[in-house]
Amino acid sequence: MLRLKSARAMLIAAMCAFGTLGPFVRNISVSSGELALYRAVMAALLLAGYLLLTGQRIEFKSVRKESVLLLVSGMAMGINWILLFEAYRYTTVSVATLSYYFAPVIVTAACPFLFHEKLTVKQVICFAMSTLGLVLVINVTGMGGGTDNIGVLFGVGAAVFYAAVILLNKFIKSVAGIQRTFLQFASAIVILVPYVACTSGVTLGALTSRGWVCLLVVGLFHTGVTYCLYFSALRELPGQEAALLSYIDPLVAVLVSVLILGEQITAVQLFGGLLILGFTLWNEFQGKR
Repeated sequence: MLRLKSARAMLIAAMCAFGTLGPFVRNISVSSGELALYRAVMAALLLAGYLLLTGQRIEFKSVRKESVLLLVSGMAMGINWILLFEAYRYTTVSVATLSYYFAPVIVTAACPFLFHEKLTVKQVICFAMSTLGLVLVINVTGMGGGTDNIGVLFGVGAAVFYAAVILLNKFIKSVAGIQRTFLQFASAIVILVPYVACTSGVTLGALTSRGWVCLLVVGLFHTGVTYCLYFSALRELPGQEAALLSYIDPLVAVLVSVLILGEQITAVQLFGGLLILGFTLWNEFQGKR
């Protein structure tokens, strides 16, 4: 019981931390690709230290068998971060986050094609209602017009690549947990280094003291520490409870956006977000419970 309570507390802490990511990203004046690279580097170093301290080894024989999947999933993770950071810069944190949480819906729609799973009536309803929710979130005419629409598109694009990471992970059988995440961070670095070199280059010299603090918080805390908490908690918690607690992330993001940043969210968009989160959550639960 004590381990379960501890795991629950760790997952709640991780989800609250993920929900506060947006304001820190806003204060880092480097390109989204460059920020994604630094995030991957710092998180990979922190996870490497965690693996060493806990005595967890990576079986490289297993890694070689699935190296392509790990590389592609790492690339998808890097692109996912770039698009999410761009979404934060073009629209409000709440709208970007709600658009991003369309990812589970994309996974549900893709599974029948990739894994020959049959869609149930419940899943079809959840997909349709979540899609309606996204349409309502995109209704940004009262907030800033085209700029917000671009932000929503970046958020949905990030959701597509996050869904790709989830789906690719279903094919990776021999590497699990934090070891897999560390290897995906390393793969993201391999992809992001040439991307940054060909686009923005290194612009760390332009960062203010606040920018440096925010960069360290995003890389070490929001990624390294929070991923450790997240995966440690997942090992102990039942899947449905983990799914329920994961919705703390978008709720915190909306509260931060409205109450701390003073950003606007219309009633229509809020209702759309509730449709996305509510029906996606319902889709996670099986049986009468």
